[in-house]
Amino acid sequence: MTTATPEKLFEAEVKQADIDHHTPTAGAMTGHIVSNLVVLSDKLQMAKWYVKGMQAEQLKALFGRLLNQTYAQKDALGTVLIDEALVTPSTQKEFGEYAMLEENGQNKYESAEWIVNDLVHDYDTENMFVTRAIKLADKEDRPVLAQHLVGLLRDNNHNIAKLQALLGKTPREGLDEEDDED
Repeated sequence: MTTATPEKLFEAEVKQADIDHHTPTAGAMTGHIVSNLVVLSDKLQMAKWYVKGMQAEQLKALFGRLLNQTYAQKDALGTVLIDEALVTPSTQKEFGEYAMLEENGQNKYESAEWIVNDLVHDYDTENMFVTRAIKLADKEDRPVLAQHLVGLLRDNNHNIAKLQALLGKTPREGLDEEDDED
């Protein structure tokens, strides 16, 4: 009996990931979500450190709670993927390659309102991947993954509503209208 080396196992993983990302699977789509959570956590950390203004202390507390939630979501989602015999991105290179959220160091100089609005759009972008992954998980008969993703969608929707309220907006204001223009 031959044992595969770590190099061969990783080589097979990378090859399969490339295939999966060209023919989307629930695992591949969820890998994008995990990667987006890594970028989102970086953005929340920066926001927590640098937000300024009259509401800075309250926003720092909120961003801290969202940051902790994001860490927990990433860990739980990665665990679900592994439990489902799927692979989760696990290196900075993979996170960078699969994430669709973007970060920029200059954002730390933006206004609190701008930062909150940017986070709203990040959660909305994240939901685009979550809803696609739910559909793929249902199609692939992966109810545990689908159920977990529905919980993530619920949390994201709640975060959007909370952040939008800070901006004086309804939960979908400025988001669905943008979708209709596409």
